Amino acid sequence: MFKQEIKTLIENKLTEDGLFETGVKGVQLFRVTEGVRCAPAVYEPTVVAIVSGTKEAILDGKSYVYGTDQYMCCSMSMPVEAGTPSASPDNPLLGVFISLDTPVMTELTMEVERACGMQRQSKGAKFPPSIALSDWDNDFAEALMRLLQLSQNTADTAVLGDSRLREVYYAILKGGAGESARRAFGVGNEIARAIDYLSTRLDETVTIEDMASQVGMSRAVFHRKFKQATSMSPIQFIKSMRLNTAAMKIVGGMNVNEAAMDVGYVSSSQFSREFKRLYGQAPKQWSRDRQIPAGLLEY
Repeated sequence: MFKQEIKTLIENKLTEDGLFETGVKGVQLFRVTEGVRCAPAVYEPTVVAIVSGTKEAILDGKSYVYGTDQYMCCSMSMPVEAGTPSASPDNPLLGVFISLDTPVMTELTMEVERACGMQRQSKGAKFPPSIALSDWDNDFAEALMRLLQLSQNTADTAVLGDSRLREVYYAILKGGAGESARRAFGVGNEIARAIDYLSTRLDETVTIEDMASQVGMSRAVFHRKFKQATSMSPIQFIKSMRLNTAAMKIVGGMNVNEAAMDVGYVSSSQFSREFKRLYGQAPKQWSRDRQIPAGLLEY
């Protein structure tokens, strides 16, 4: 029932492709009617809930295809490939993009763990995956509907927006993606903190030792836990974050040399070699072959 109401609301709001601001910070509606194959992207901590069509995200070769039955929760910044391969005018992709605010999620995670008596993960516990698919449950669907209904009234949005968004966050933490979200935002979130450290320094030289020392781990322990959480080794992750970020800048119109420098490459030839090794084409040729609608890689 709630899902159909959400779909109707989005259909009424969006008559053209693109993103629609709801008035609540970090919450947007989207509509896509053009099929686009997966392309490099960087997912920030987000939840994407779809009410029509399907979307695909690929992380280290593993495909996550989700539609109206499941929502996607990415609990840490991750280099992925994302696309809308099945979108069309007859089968539009409609959904909601929710950015996960780190301070609010951290505070709420700790409250949930205290209130629900959840056991904190031991140091030796495995990390849950950083991308998780969760079935829509009644709590999530109702909280999301209550949040989106605010967009019909500016005053309601201004007064109640933050509290309704908090209800959605709470439903996520209790739902099928809750373990992944709680580990990223609660106690024991060392890998998420290391990734955040890297993400703000892509134009600098960041080593595995730097990341490990930031969270008080040895290189060996950090390497093992990092791969559990991201499915990639730290070196592979760093390279993918830099190249995916550069690819997005190039698609956005930045020239290749400038994009390379922005993500820490001092040699354009090295950048081109590594780019071609990962994507199969030199940067300029790759960008010419991909016409990606503006804003698509944001969600």
